[in-house]
Amino acid sequence: METSTKETKQRNVENLSGKAAVSKIREMVDSSGLCFFQTEVSFDENQSARPMSVQKSDEDGTLWFLSSIDSAKNVEISNNPKARLFFQKPSSMEFLELRGKAKISQDKKMIHELWDGIAKNWFPKGKDDPRISIIQFSPEAGHYWDTKHGAGLAGAKMLFGLVTGKPMKVGVEGELDV
Repeated sequence: METSTKETKQRNVENLSGKAAVSKIREMVDSSGLCFFQTEVSFDENQSARPMSVQKSDEDGTLWFLSSIDSAKNVEISNNPKARLFFQKPSSMEFLELRGKAKISQDKKMIHELWDGIAKNWFPKGKDDPRISIIQFSPEAGHYWDTKHGAGLAGAKMLFGLVTGKPMKVGVEGELDV
């Protein structure tokens, strides 16, 4: 019996919510650490994305970043707290998109907790630099794509599917509801 595209797609979908969604987020963030941070600017419908390094991920899925208080992204977040993050782990062909809200603060205790030596490249005066701010990103929802087998095996499966004409289960994807 031949499997329809709809049936194949349904077998490859695994939606996650609550603790399972947070676990997927933390697994990806902790192994990747870098993302594109996209802000939504409401006054002219533009969207800006820039690479950012996650300083910390909490048990509830909250992500923490260091940023300059006078940066364009901070101004954009002040105008509209909606943000999206995009993560990629090319070695294993895993991808994650998160939607949520960002909040800015200058909590000195948290700045000291998040500080690492690399941050000195952006804040040469150290962790007490008055320009340092924190962006707290609280995810609400997202989508993930995971090959489960790494790029090599996924590529081989796709090639086998192309040669045989039979779709191969390369991985799993799903919605995240935090």
